[in-house]
Amino acid sequence: MQTYAYPTKQPGKRSFCVRLLILLGLLLAASPVYAEGVLRIPYVADIGTFDPDNGFETGAISAIDNVYQGLVQYEPGSTKIVGSLATSWDISDDGLTYTFHLAEGVKFHDGAPFNAAAVIKSFERRRDHRMILSYFLANVKDMRAPDDSTVVLTLGHPQPSLLDALSSPWGPKIISPSALAEHDNGDFATTWLNEHAVGTGPFKLAEFKRGQRYVLERNDAYWGDKPFFRQIQISVVPDISQQILQLQAGAIDAVPINYPFAQLTSLPGTLEITTAPSMIPYDLFVKPNSPLDDLEVRKAVLTAINPALWLQDAFGEFASLSRSVYPNVMLDPVTPIRFPTDFEAAKATIAKHGAVHLVIGLHSAAPAYARIADLMIAQLALIGVKATAYVLPSGAAYALKGDPNPPDLLLTIAGPDAAHPENQAKVFFTKDAPLNFFGRVLPEADVIVNQAGQLTDIKERNALYERAGRMYFDAGIVIPLVNVNDVVVHAKGLKHLGLRPVNPPGNIDFATVRWGP
Repeated sequence: MQTYAYPTKQPGKRSFCVRLLILLGLLLAASPVYAEGVLRIPYVADIGTFDPDNGFETGAISAIDNVYQGLVQYEPGSTKIVGSLATSWDISDDGLTYTFHLAEGVKFHDGAPFNAAAVIKSFERRRDHRMILSYFLANVKDMRAPDDSTVVLTLGHPQPSLLDALSSPWGPKIISPSALAEHDNGDFATTWLNEHAVGTGPFKLAEFKRGQRYVLERNDAYWGDKPFFRQIQISVVPDISQQILQLQAGAIDAVPINYPFAQLTSLPGTLEITTAPSMIPYDLFVKPNSPLDDLEVRKAVLTAINPALWLQDAFGEFASLSRSVYPNVMLDPVTPIRFPTDFEAAKATIAKHGAVHLVIGLHSAAPAYARIADLMIAQLALIGVKATAYVLPSGAAYALKGDPNPPDLLLTIAGPDAAHPENQAKVFFTKDAPLNFFGRVLPEADVIVNQAGQLTDIKERNALYERAGRMYFDAGIVIPLVNVNDVVVHAKGLKHLGLRPVNPPGNIDFATVRWGP
């Protein structure tokens, strides 16, 4: 994880004095807030639900994960699994039984004691009652508590990815059993938990004003390390220009996502960047019966859209070429995917084939999508391919299988929900993958994915995942492009943001962030 500030032009004497007065005014205006220990963060989108079991929040996942905790978690800046509410764990030789030893002396925000029964209550709520995130525990066939500080999970079949699933930002969290019982109106407390929360985390949900403002208060009875900030104030500011103006004026402390990459080299001296590797791969998914079904046309198109030609223009130093169909942080392939480079051959292929028209659907209206599309369209024009792009309506990417007129290509971020390669392959590529956008099937690759999912030897496992991934690419199902870093622009002096590769971009860890060294 890196934090740095870019040099700025030296102003003239008069300009310098004016800027100094403005800066002093901003610092004076902001200093009382800093002294009060308040961190002010904007969200571009509203929180759909604060229920940790029943929604796939992205921008707000750090807020949820600082109120609730799971048994294990990913260490900041890493995919290393470390304890949280579980201090240690044992795995049986057959891979079917996981025994977790729980932290002692932990209490929920409502004062209820944390124990093994609370873990099982929360896990059963997620698994058994049609919660959106129930799939995380689908393979857990039995749960028991031999005593208050021990939880034993028995699986239906060996699942080496289980600890990753439990460590996921969307993995199972523990909710106060007292709150669940009190607010269960026949809906397992889902209505109440949309806008309320009772966990064990370092912060409590203190205010929930939908579409306007959310406040987290420090849990002064927290069992772990005490957070630096006593309060987190979250505002909903959809317009990125407004966020930038507020940041420059000292009204907020960070722009967590979507700061234009082109502006990152000319930040004011009061701002700096924290960047970290992330699982943010931009991929193209290809519909069946597109012009790319023709192998020669596909090779020509790959030549034109080669991300090595436009990565720097789109993201500067904050991205790297994708090395496989898996995020670079997740899997380092022995033989990286290479794009063809013979432009003359590509032009000749298109000239021989005849007119080729491609339509690119953009999963989001975020600026990076349009920038990538514009650059690829310009490159395609150089070989005689006409391409256009449009932003899909909200949610339309998830219904492309039934769309009578889908785009030829879907440009999307294919980020997994955990750091195990199974969480990439079985989310995006296999037959029943929930985000297999066009429903394309390659049975021989799926068989290899299933074999890899049973292995605990990482080198052997990754070799199989790499092989299957290359098959999906060679079949023209998916085209990996670039991996983009997590980039947060913030007031100078904000440190230890706790960014995690698996988390969606911009999710600052409120438990670790602080002012100073």
